[in-house]
Amino acid sequence: MQYNENITGIKINVEAVDITIGEDVKDTIRKSISRLSRFYDKIEWADVYLEDKKDKATQQKQVSIRLGIPGKDPFASEYGDNFHTLLTDVENKLQRQLEKR
Repeated sequence: MQYNENITGIKINVEAVDITIGEDVKDTIRKSISRLSRFYDKIEWADVYLEDKKDKATQQKQVSIRLGIPGKDPFASEYGDNFHTLLTDVENKLQRQLEKR
């Protein structure tokens, strides 16, 4: 499933591999990107990658986000069992990277 959206001038590209994400996950993505834009106002785009590997016993889900900003693009990824928790963890990692700029 691919999903694109434009929020406050930031183009969000979501790629969910072999899964369909619900409106609640989309809303969490929107809120995460919106919060990140408060730390760095020159974010042009965000690539969000979601994957669910049902064949693994633990840490089945993966969330990765790359932000398009001038210079080197910040990137963070996390594995776990809940998309909402993973999005929050990745958001926190990206926030720390943006604060260093």
